[in-house]
Amino acid sequence: MTDARLDLRQVRRAFARSARGYEHHDALQREVEARLFESLDYYEGHPARVLDVGSGTARGTARLGKRWRGAEVIALDVSLPMLREARRNAGWRKAFARVAANALALPFPDRSMDVVYSNLCMQWCEEPRTFFAELRRVLKPGGLLVASSLGPDTLGELRAAWHEADPGQPHVGRFADMHEVGDAAIAAGLKDPVLDADHIVLEYASVDRLLRDLKGLGATNADRGRQRGLTGKARFRAMADAYERYRRHGRIPATWEVVTLHAWGMPEGAMPLYGGRETRFEVIKRREPPTRD
Repeated sequence: MTDARLDLRQVRRAFARSARGYEHHDALQREVEARLFESLDYYEGHPARVLDVGSGTARGTARLGKRWRGAEVIALDVSLPMLREARRNAGWRKAFARVAANALALPFPDRSMDVVYSNLCMQWCEEPRTFFAELRRVLKPGGLLVASSLGPDTLGELRAAWHEADPGQPHVGRFADMHEVGDAAIAAGLKDPVLDADHIVLEYASVDRLLRDLKGLGATNADRGRQRGLTGKARFRAMADAYERYRRHGRIPATWEVVTLHAWGMPEGAMPLYGGRETRFEVIKRREPPTRD
C-alpha cells in the first residue's frame, strides 16, 4: 500500500482498540508465525540481537527468545496498548525489551541486528520498499530477515460481496502482490530474497463472526478513500446476503493471501538498488491451507 492509500492514524487507532482481546482472534497470525519460524532454520549461528518488527502482543517475540536464549530479543510495535499487553508474554527470567516506534524509523544503529523478524506488519506501512530499506539498514551483513505480508487476493469474498452491495466504495484494503514485494526487497538492497505466496482459508459460521475477528485483529479498512461514518443496515444486509453465496457445508470461507520472504543482510560495501527495475528472486510454493474452527 502507498501513503496515498493508507490512513496511518486509522491503523494506529484500530490496533489500540483491539489490543486487549487480540489473541482471541489471531488464528491467521499463529499459522503464518509457524511458517516463518521454519525459515529461521536457515540461520545457523547464535544471534546476539533479534528484532521483532510489528510484534503486536509479542507471542512471536517470546518464541524467538526461547529459540535463542542467549540473544537480546526486542519487541517493537507502533501501538503502546499492544506493547502493554505484551508484558503477559515477556516471562520473568529474561524478559524481552519492548520498544514503541514506527517500523519506518527504527531507533537502532545501522547493522545492529543479527535477525529481523516481522509477521504481518508490512501491509500496514506506507510502501514495501521503504519498509525493507529500514529493515535492511539495521540488519548486519549476513544477517537474516524473515517477513510476511498480505497479498491482493486477501478477503476476496468479502471484497466481492461489498462490491455487489455498495459498488464504488473501498470496503476492503488493497495490498501489494508478491512481485511488488520482491521488487521492493531487491531495490532496498536485500540479498538473495526467496518469496512464497500462499492462500489460507479460514471458515466461519457467519459473516458477523468473520467481521468480529477482523475487528478483534485491528484489521479494519484503513484505505484513505473508504466511506466515513456508519454503513447503512440495508447495505450491510445486502453484503451479508451476497456473501452467503460462498457458503458450503454450513460454513463461509475467508481467504487470506499471505506473502512470505526470507533474505540476507547486504554485504559490506554494497549499495541498495533504488530505482532499479531488474528482479531476481526465487519463488517457492507451500502447503494446503488450514481451516478456522
